[in-house]
Amino acid sequence: MTLKSRGASFVSQKWTLFICLCCFCAGMLFTDRMWKVPESKGITRTTAMDAEKLKLVSEGCGFRTKEVRRDSKDIIGEVYKTHNAIQTLDKTISNLEMELAAARAAQESMLSGSPVSEDLKETGSSAKIRYLMVVGVNTAFSSRKRRDSVRATWMPQGEKRKKLEEEKGIIVRFVIGHSSTSGGILDRAIEAEDRKHGDFLRLDHVEGYLELSAKTKIYFATAVALWDADFYVKVDDDVHVNIATLGETLVRHQKKPRVYVGCMKSGPVLSQKGVRYHEPEYWKFGEAGNKYFRHATGQLYAISKDLATYISINRHVLHKYANEDVSLGSWFIGLDVEHIDDRRLCCGTPPGLLIGLKRFIGGAGKVRKLYGVQHSETTQEISSQLRRRTS
Repeated sequence: MTLKSRGASFVSQKWTLFICLCCFCAGMLFTDRMWKVPESKGITRTTAMDAEKLKLVSEGCGFRTKEVRRDSKDIIGEVYKTHNAIQTLDKTISNLEMELAAARAAQESMLSGSPVSEDLKETGSSAKIRYLMVVGVNTAFSSRKRRDSVRATWMPQGEKRKKLEEEKGIIVRFVIGHSSTSGGILDRAIEAEDRKHGDFLRLDHVEGYLELSAKTKIYFATAVALWDADFYVKVDDDVHVNIATLGETLVRHQKKPRVYVGCMKSGPVLSQKGVRYHEPEYWKFGEAGNKYFRHATGQLYAISKDLATYISINRHVLHKYANEDVSLGSWFIGLDVEHIDDRRLCCGTPPGLLIGLKRFIGGAGKVRKLYGVQHSETTQEISSQLRRRTS
């Protein structure tokens, strides 16, 4: 049976192809209208929104940058204020520690039965004056000629010394303890000399060359208790000092905390017995041939008030080496101390602060070696050279 006989209709192949093509075109047109246009609008809107967001973020970043800059300035200002407050507190604590050390020194002197210094009595009975520096001239019982040379040259006497203390704030004293036989002939000789000149600082200490480290500790503890000064100086009695230039040097470091001023050196550790400056504890410094840590030479050095107070408070636990200058340097290891190496404080560095008299050999004030000036035979010639240098 044929299709016609069943009543079905038949579409030709040409019409079928044409209808398919029309459907395809309609589908393409329909797809472009439904997807392309909305996608374009979506992209446009997204771009505009992103630009607006970026603009807001950019403006916000700019605002934050300004805030950060302002905050940085405020932070720096606060840090500066805090630093100043800490420094002020540091000085206040140092003053309190100094007063405590003075009270301890007076109490220990009374408990031990030792006579209290006249300077300590005057200090305890009246308000303390602020001085620039206290200069302690380390001397011994046998050094009368050296003391006379110092008095004839750079240490003022009588009213001139009093004027130096009141107007310039400079205290100068010979520093000495007592003999192993208390009240013996040596002590009586120093007492007579002190009654004549009034320029001694007597320590509760037994004199001896091997006890210089202990003497140095007691000197700083006593000086801090007696006088409120910015600096405490130790100088040997065979060194003549340009006191005015020394004062000018220390004034430059007056505002600094924990200052250690001197001619810094690092000499060898001598392990051989019998040699001068032998170090019995040489093994603590490592292998043979090693050198000491940096420290100031013993002829002259200066330390600030807070370091002198530190020595006074901790003097009972500070270790003593054979050499006094090494001991002082060791006490500052581990502390935040500024070491100032001033080469003018080195003997033999002209023109310097020092004119060193290394050894007296008979006669009134004769010297064998003189640093900083030409060789001289008498204290009168030394005095005239000092006046020419300081004028």
